Amino acid sequence: MKTDTLPLDLFQGHFDSYIKWLRDKTCFKEVGQGWIEITTPHLDRHNDCLQFYANYSDDGIKFTDGGYIIDDLEASGVQFNTPKRKKILNEILNGFGVQLINGNELFISATPENFPIKKNNFIQAMLSVNDMFALASSSVASLFFEDVKDWLDEKDIRYVPSVKLNGKSGFDFRFDFVIAKHKRHPERILQVMNQPTKSNVEQLLFSWSDTKEVRPDNSELFAVINDMDQKLSASIKQSLENYNVTPIAWSKRESFAEELAA
Repeated sequence: MKTDTLPLDLFQGHFDSYIKWLRDKTCFKEVGQGWIEITTPHLDRHNDCLQFYANYSDDGIKFTDGGYIIDDLEASGVQFNTPKRKKILNEILNGFGVQLINGNELFISATPENFPIKKNNFIQAMLSVNDMFALASSSVASLFFEDVKDWLDEKDIRYVPSVKLNGKSGFDFRFDFVIAKHKRHPERILQVMNQPTKSNVEQLLFSWSDTKEVRPDNSELFAVINDMDQKLSASIKQSLENYNVTPIAWSKRESFAEELAA
C-alpha cells in the first residue's frame, strides 16, 4: 500500500517550511487589559482564521477562545444536550488538557516554559471541537468516531484508543487509534476525519511529520475519512498521499480490514 518514504532531507525541508509558514502567518495584537489576540493561519469551518486570546500575569499565561467555538456550534444547531455528546466533547478537551469553563469557554493555562506546547494543544482542541459541526446534520445517526470504533471491534482489529504520542519537537499529539506492530506489519496509526478540510489536513500532516521521526521504523498513518455525506476530494487525497498517509474512504473500508487486523 505504501510508496517509498521521502528522503530525510526532503522530508525535513517540508517540515521546516511548515514551521516557517506557521510562524510568519501567526499575528499578535493587544486588545486591552493585558489581553493579546492571537490570529493563526489555521482555518475554522467558515474559512476564517482561527483566533484566541492570551493573558499574562503573575499566575502564568491563560488561553481562552472567549466562547467562540461552542457558541458558533450551538448557533448552528449542535447542542451538547445528550450524555454521548458531552462525553465526546470532554474526551476531546481532556486529550489536549483543555478545560470548559463558564459553560462555553475553552481554557488552558501555561507557563513561559511550556507556552509553545500549550498553544499547540489549544489550537488542536479548537479544531477538533469545531469538527463536531457534523452533529448538526439530521442524517448523522451517531458520531463518526463511534462508527469507526464499532467497525474495528466488528473486524476484531485490536487497537489502543486515543493515544497521545510525543513528537521530535517535544509537542504531544493525540491520535485516535494505534494498532501494534505485527511480524508481517509495522505499527499502524489511525486518525478519524469526519470533515476533511485544508486546515485539519495540514494540522494532521504537521502532527505526523513531527511524530514519525521518533516512532518505530516503517510506522504507518491511515486517515479514515467520512465520505458518506460528501465525496473525498482529489486534492485532499493527493495531499495525504504526498506525505505517505493512506486515506481510507469510509465507503471503501472493507478493503483495508485484512491489512489492519493482521
